Amino acid sequence: MAELLGFNGYISPFATARGRDILRGVNYASAAAGIREETGQQLGGRISFRGQVQNYQRTVSQIVNLLGDENTAANYLSKCIYSIGLGSNDYLNNYFMPLVYSSSRQFTPQQYANVLIQAYAQQLTILYNNGARKLALFGVGQIGCSPNALAQNSPDGRTCVARINSANQLFNNELRSLVDRFNNQFPDARAIYVNVYGIFQDILNNPSSFGFRVTNAGCCGVGRNNGQITCLPFQPPCRNRKAYLFWDAFHPTESANAIIARRAYNAQSASDAYPVDINRLAQI
Repeated sequence: MAELLGFNGYISPFATARGRDILRGVNYASAAAGIREETGQQLGGRISFRGQVQNYQRTVSQIVNLLGDENTAANYLSKCIYSIGLGSNDYLNNYFMPLVYSSSRQFTPQQYANVLIQAYAQQLTILYNNGARKLALFGVGQIGCSPNALAQNSPDGRTCVARINSANQLFNNELRSLVDRFNNQFPDARAIYVNVYGIFQDILNNPSSFGFRVTNAGCCGVGRNNGQITCLPFQPPCRNRKAYLFWDAFHPTESANAIIARRAYNAQSASDAYPVDINRLAQI
């Protein structure tokens, strides 16, 4: 995405961004983190969406100091694009992990989607109140088609797990509706929704046209579908990772991510991005 937007280099992680470096953008992402505070806790330390937004607020204070006053900072921030992709871990490392988390006993899939979106909306409001005006919200992909889901729940190792995918679609439908609510509530801002799920469906429907030969196994991993345990240190990966849709038990390969990025930037079909794509968002 950064390449398509014309950045010369990748933006710095929050942990190491210093001085005027922050004016080129900051990456707040945290592995295993989710919208909910407890998501991913079985994997150790991580920074939830709320924590990431708090870190962003610290950056805003630094930008005000660097640029001299709040108005100049606000004008600068209004031109920035905020790329937000959360929710996957709230399913992978929470809802569909009933031995560790109680969320699937507390909430139906629709209730859980609603709870996630409620918390998501609160953080978007905080972002707006701290200068965010152009936001790209990435939906959740087809977690039920990941090598891990196939290894654990697919009878033939190829058929995607419907109950997981239907829960993901409920979340995505609510996220798309949130975009409308946000844009109505804040007319001087613009949020868009990127339909990762739909782009993934296109790839699964016709993988060879996208250059993929293997869609149901990780390039690197252990066990059935290379999906029962994720890629281990010193483990040799597959020879041609470009032929694989998934790098490991959960994560798409760079080739797959590049397709999602290109279609988010320049929508190929009307459903790729709503109401506009990132290219148009940048021009607003």
